[in-house]
Amino acid sequence: MRTRTVLTLVGSVAALTLPFIAPASAADTVLTTGSLGGTAVAVGDVLTAPLATGTTATLYSSATGTSGIKCTTSQFTATVTANPTAPGTATESVSGQSFDSSSCTSNVLGVTGVTSITVDNLPYTTAAVSDGTLTVTPASGSTIQTTVKLTTLLGSITCVYQAPSLTGTASNTDTSINFTSQAFTKTSGSSLCFSAGYFTAKYAPVTDNGAAVYTN
Repeated sequence: MRTRTVLTLVGSVAALTLPFIAPASAADTVLTTGSLGGTAVAVGDVLTAPLATGTTATLYSSATGTSGIKCTTSQFTATVTANPTAPGTATESVSGQSFDSSSCTSNVLGVTGVTSITVDNLPYTTAAVSDGTLTVTPASGSTIQTTVKLTTLLGSITCVYQAPSLTGTASNTDTSINFTSQAFTKTSGSSLCFSAGYFTAKYAPVTDNGAAVYTN
């Protein structure tokens, strides 16, 4: 069963319809396509990225362990909402993040399968700083939330995990976005749901209509 759009996280990510604004000059803005100092990404452009080749997205029960869930297929979608002159902070609206449940497995005792993983409370806002720092935050009064549905020896269970924000990094080496051991707290679910979740994923390449996106 394939999931609906979920994390992120990034995030992972319904696209927002925004008025088109002509791109700034090459080399002027935080986000560019083609190369560092390339063509400026326009406000309203939609960025996408799959998991980096050969990597997995994981939600483990501890920051250093390997017990939990991993998926080999995931993608996020985000709409650029601001792309100022560099150095500075560009912003994006994360409207979708999907996980293919058929690519997900779990090694948690008593869990026999992953039915779905859904990222709730979208859209989220991503702030992308020129130094490569990324911060993902929910709307005011909301929270970043992931709902995981599992098949167990005792039947189906639903586990809900929340986080106030997520922090990642952007790399121009492979135009990637990386999240490492981002902490979630279980807010509901049976005792078979691990009490905490730590999300790790590398999305690459990040593209705008097929062109690689760089952070300046």
